[in-house]
Order: sequence, then C-alpha cells, then structure tokens
Amino acid sequence: MSRIVRVETCIVDLPSVRPHVLSVATIRGQTVTLVEIHCDDGVFGIGEGTTIGGLAYGEESPEGIKLAIDSYFAPLLEGADADRPAEIMARISKTIVGNHFAKSAVETALLDAYGQRHGLAISELLGGRVRDRIPVLWALASGNTATDIAEAESMLDMRRHNAFKLKIGKRTIADDVAHVAAIKRALGDRASIRVDVNMAWDEASARRAIPMLADVGCDLVEQPIARTNRAGMARLTAGASIPIMADEALHGPEDAFDLATGRCADVFAVKIEQSGGLFAAKRVEAIARAAGVGVYGGTMLEAGVSTAASAHVFSTFPDLPFGTELFGPLLLTEEILQAPLQYEEFSLAVPSAPGLGVRLDRKKVDFFRRGGPTRASVTIGTAKEA
Repeated sequence: MSRIVRVETCIVDLPSVRPHVLSVATIRGQTVTLVEIHCDDGVFGIGEGTTIGGLAYGEESPEGIKLAIDSYFAPLLEGADADRPAEIMARISKTIVGNHFAKSAVETALLDAYGQRHGLAISELLGGRVRDRIPVLWALASGNTATDIAEAESMLDMRRHNAFKLKIGKRTIADDVAHVAAIKRALGDRASIRVDVNMAWDEASARRAIPMLADVGCDLVEQPIARTNRAGMARLTAGASIPIMADEALHGPEDAFDLATGRCADVFAVKIEQSGGLFAAKRVEAIARAAGVGVYGGTMLEAGVSTAASAHVFSTFPDLPFGTELFGPLLLTEEILQAPLQYEEFSLAVPSAPGLGVRLDRKKVDFFRRGGPTRASVTIGTAKEA
C-alpha cells in the first residue's frame, strides 16, 4: 500500500503566440494551475486545472482552483491509499460540491501516479485506447480575416491542421458570416470550417445566422446561445441544416443526460475539466453514444499536462466523428513539458509511457511560476513552504 504524503500546487502564467479573441474575452496569455500528489514510495503524479479568461468563461478561476485544492482537497487526500484513486474521488465527490476543474486536476494526478506505479498508461486504466493518434483542429481567433487565412494556409502547408474553428460573436452577424465565407472560399475543400459563438447570440439572432453560415460552407455551430436556454438549443437543433454543438451547457454526465433527453444538440463537446474529471468525461461520451449524439474532444486551452490527459481519454472513445481541438500547448510560446507533445499529419500522438506519459520541465515551471520559485506545499498535518 502506498500512502499520499504531500500535495503541492502552483500557478504558472504563460505567454501566448498571439491574442486569442473570443466573444467572452481576449486571451493574451494562459494561466495554469498545476498540482502534484506525492506518495510515500517516491512516486508522484501531476495534474492541471486551466480556465479561459479567469472567470470570464465559467465559475472557476486558476486562483480558486489552487485555493480549493490547498484548503479542501488536500485534507481529504491525507494518508489515503494512492492505489485506490476511485475510492478517493468518491470521497471527494461526496464532500466537495462542484469544483469540476479542481476535481479533474486531482483525479489526473492520482491516475498519473497509479499508472506509473503499475506500468500502465492512463488510457489503459480507462479501458484501453482504440487509436494512437487523434485528429486536432486549430482555432482561428486573431480577429482579422486576412491574418486568419494566412494562418490557416500555414497550418495546411505544415500538415498540422486541416480543420479550423472560427471564434465569432463579437461583431454583427453580417460581418461574422462574411468573415467565415472569406476563409471558406480561400481554403475550399482542403479544410473543414466550424464556428464557436460562445453564447454570444440570442435565439432569434441564432435562428437568422445559422442558415447563413450553412450557405457559406460552415460545417458546425458551437454553443450559439446561452447555456441556460436549453429549450432554445432544442429548437435550433431541430431546425438547423448543420450540426449544433453543446459546450458551455455541458458540465458532466447529468447535463449530458438532460441535453440528450431534450435533443438539445447534435454534438457534445467533451472536456475532462468541465466534466469533472476523466471518468466523468467517459460517462458523458457513453451517454452521447447511447443517445445517438456525436462527440468532439474539447479543450480549455490547457497546457501539456491536461492536454495529455484529454488525449488519453479521447483515445478510448469508439468514435470521434468531429475530431478534437487539443491545440492548447501550440497556442503558448513556452513549453512546460520536458518533451513536447507530438503534432503532425493533422493529428496528435497519444503518449504511451506509464501514467500520463509526460513530465514537467522544472526550470520552465519555476521561471513562470507566479510569485517566484517558492511553491505552496501542503504536507499531511502541517502547511509549509517547499
């Protein structure tokens, strides 16, 4: 039996390669919360909690994730048997309401440590992978049509991405549709074009815009209206000629069941953090499959740790009809992993080493850690600086 002896967290602020313009925020860097769970046999696992735009996207922030883990998760991890991650997460779920991003980070670290100890990749702990590579799209979100076209052409030339998601919703519908149309004309059949509205429209606007987007060659519309307007999502889904995808409305298996029952979407964006963890994301996919809803592997623009965890999960899905968007590390100027994830031939290679199959670059993490080289550490029974 191996016992958990220490939980460490830190916040890392990383610069991005360009501004990333969404309807809810403009991202000029990404803030990542890292957690390490250390065991008495010397094994430790790593996890990540990352949000979009601080609190602009959802109810958790990087600072809140760190505080929750330090104050509420760490005492529950005290002395726990590290070889029973499911039991630990069940105890956490009974004691801590919500906090899906923090739960995902902790579960990732627990499974990373367990996989290392037993020589198994996380995908094998989740039932086994059905693919070693997963397709990955790129988000065109500079806000400038010419820049986006040039960026897409570069990605196609490098054979890194051949599907693109356009972030729209900040401009008028006419301007957004013109933006999408220009990019689709430039790329033609060489690439799939989808859009993400991030809830920027009301239902009437969405009803007007979706047929226009279909006419210019858009393949999918993501979360066009507010997450709370499920009846409106159902009406839009029933009347649309292209798939409608739920994202912000989908926070775990319970939401998945409700959305599937109400026929509120054609596609689910499955995200491990938004779902509340890796096993929860698996349950979301199972509900979608049972209901005949397509799935798509989503991202919170995470860095390498959570991207690797997501890749392990998505590699176990029987079908990925709409691919994934695990491009988060590529949006950052700095790599915090010792060995970067491998992107080529329009896909990402799923790590195969035990656990997550990735390790942190300590020098990079220390350099970009908020507050300098000292990181918060909670040792069982006491708090200290390590």
